[in-house]
Amino acid sequence: MADDATASVTDRAHALAEAAVAGDRLALARVLTAVENRTPIAEAALRELYPRAGGAHLVGITGPPGAGKSTLVSALLKEVRAAGRPVAVVAVDPSSPITGGALLGDRVRMQAYAGDRDVFIRSMASRGHAGGLASTTTAAAAVLDAAGFDLVLIETVGTGQSEVEVAAAADTTVVLEAPEMGDEVQAIKAGLLEVADLVVVNKGDKPGAQRTAAQLRAMLAPSVGRSAIAAGRPQPKRPEVMVTTAATGEGVKELLAALDRHRLTARDGDAANARMTRADAQVRAILTERLVDRLGRADLADLRKRLVSDVAGHRLDPYAAADRILEAMTADAS
Repeated sequence: MADDATASVTDRAHALAEAAVAGDRLALARVLTAVENRTPIAEAALRELYPRAGGAHLVGITGPPGAGKSTLVSALLKEVRAAGRPVAVVAVDPSSPITGGALLGDRVRMQAYAGDRDVFIRSMASRGHAGGLASTTTAAAAVLDAAGFDLVLIETVGTGQSEVEVAAAADTTVVLEAPEMGDEVQAIKAGLLEVADLVVVNKGDKPGAQRTAAQLRAMLAPSVGRSAIAAGRPQPKRPEVMVTTAATGEGVKELLAALDRHRLTARDGDAANARMTRADAQVRAILTERLVDRLGRADLADLRKRLVSDVAGHRLDPYAAADRILEAMTADAS
């Protein structure tokens, strides 16, 4: 009976994956829903789709609230479609504390492309995942890649300055800043600008935009000395700083050209390292999920409850408790 159920899941996943690759947008949406909900169909579908992915340009777009990320994504969509290129968007929104769903729903802002088959927009709830992304964002991007989208834009939540996780999910990372908000200093303190391949000062029609861009260029000037290079420490990136006004489209065409340049000129070593980082993050995330799932099993749940009671009573230290749980997991697996 279990074998029949497994076969049924595999067959359904195969049908959905093939339909998504063939251009069925409803099937693609269903695969992404399964991925977001971490269903058995998602895992089976990803096993089929993952070998077909790897050719798309994944562009992460992050920055503080109010910088205009969604407006810039909409403007980029317009430029990409004007060039006749297909494009997909994964827009990660804050989660509703009640339903767990995407709270803002960026698709509402991009309704102009609702009938365009070469544009696919997916809002995903962060569901409390830190780092500005949902835990399934990278898997969703791989599905869109396999479905034939050569450019995938990944827009982060935008709730703070610590959203560096997008750099591990993207080939090119774009960090947005708004003029005269002081966010550039906070971004440097948090390391956000250290992962940027392109820095965009948006709202370029506001006073101070060019001054902010000049300040960023000065702050991002390389300052690694010979001793650091001799010690083998990597030199920090010196991202290109651009100015756009996404609301009017000014500078967006130049930004798209810069993205294409970065894709073509990225050093082979950097590209390989980015792929390794992304793969490592995916494997770690899946391992974590599976370990947490196994902890919920009745036998381990009872053991964990007893050990936690011992830790609470200071009869056992938490490291020893964790080691005993891991030993039980290992013994069970073997």
